[in-house]
Amino acid sequence: MSRPEGLKFSKSHEWVRIEKDIATTGITDFAVKQLSDLVFVDLPEVTDLLEQGQPFAEVESVKAVSDIYAPLSGEVIEINEEIGDNLDAVSKDPFGAGWFVKFRLSHPGEVANLLDEAGYDKVCAASS
Repeated sequence: MSRPEGLKFSKSHEWVRIEKDIATTGITDFAVKQLSDLVFVDLPEVTDLLEQGQPFAEVESVKAVSDIYAPLSGEVIEINEEIGDNLDAVSKDPFGAGWFVKFRLSHPGEVANLLDEAGYDKVCAASS
């Protein structure tokens, strides 16, 4: 699966797309493969505050329940209500229809803590 250009990644397998002061995030294709069959997702509420590196959602698969960590800090402005009933979107299109939340950045400088695609690929290679 090819990834869209311009994404940033966390070592805990979340991706983020930043457009001005709005960020969209979800889990990567690597995370989806590791989790395998997804059965449930618990997303935050609109207006919830995210803190970089802290859990903000949970994904349950047939294997385990996994925390999803905020790649950056900010206030949730939109959640992807479609994925609650359609986790296939996360499995089939994690960087598109399978996004989790959109949030307004509160500390744009935190982007420096994230990985580019090459750096993220190294993290994935080390975990395989």
